[in-house]
Amino acid sequence: MTQDETSIREIFDAHIAAMRAKDPDALVARFAPDAVTFTLAPPLRNSGPAVTDPAGVHAWLAGFTGEMDFEIRDLELAIGDEVAFGFSLNRLSATPQGDTEQFDLWFRATVGLRKIDGEWLITHEHMSTPFYMDGSFRSAVDLKP
Repeated sequence: MTQDETSIREIFDAHIAAMRAKDPDALVARFAPDAVTFTLAPPLRNSGPAVTDPAGVHAWLAGFTGEMDFEIRDLELAIGDEVAFGFSLNRLSATPQGDTEQFDLWFRATVGLRKIDGEWLITHEHMSTPFYMDGSFRSAVDLKP
């Protein structure tokens, strides 16, 4: 494993730990200031301060009670000198405020990174769930790998 691969894998490991700890500061620390994200929650696009300000992440995390679990599975990386990307299947398990049952959601993620001043940072993150093509357009949140 190269030093770049080790550094990038550490970013993903830190993300898992931050999600489980519900730590908004740690969750935004891995993003470049001009990062763009396409997350599962609205809006369609987030950029700049909407990505790097921990207040928004804190508000999202406050919507859950109790423990949160998160996993990244089947992470594949392609790493160049200054640019890298990875894709994976991710699982989020949490209990929404006011609910008694925990949900378990698998979704797809693609992450783009750039080496900026010698440090790998996420510049783009795209998360998605497939949807049923049967005319219902329901999100296929019941899929598991």
